[in-house]
Amino acid sequence: MKKILLTALIICVMLAVSCKSNPKDTDEQYQNLYDANAGLDLTGAGTYTVKKGDTLSNISRRAYNDGFYYPVIMLASHGVVVNPDKIKPGMVLTLPDLEKNKSNPNGRKCMKNCLIGFANIEKNKTNPNWRLIDGFRARADDL
Repeated sequence: MKKILLTALIICVMLAVSCKSNPKDTDEQYQNLYDANAGLDLTGAGTYTVKKGDTLSNISRRAYNDGFYYPVIMLASHGVVVNPDKIKPGMVLTLPDLEKNKSNPNGRKCMKNCLIGFANIEKNKTNPNWRLIDGFRARADDL
């Protein structure tokens, strides 16, 4: 009986450790990424107020016809959004002009670094979304 309980306890601990994700660590990774990539040109940027049911990829799809540019929205909305999984209705996001930033060497570099950084953060997650990683990298390669 003791062996069964001990085995069950060990399995529970192993599962808890392997499934544990620390959102604080992820938030810090995003924060570090924002701090390192300040420099988007926000001249003429639009705004969007998050509504119930919105996701950053859907907002990006509506604004840019491409859902993979949501990290750029997060970067421009520094201080409003820290983690893509934590947007809430009422948040006011900044929607930078992608074309203006693509034609500006600093903006292009900033967006590229941001997209690569998001791909790396996703890659280091317990269950990475490879479609997302590939999408971010493809957009970064196009810049």
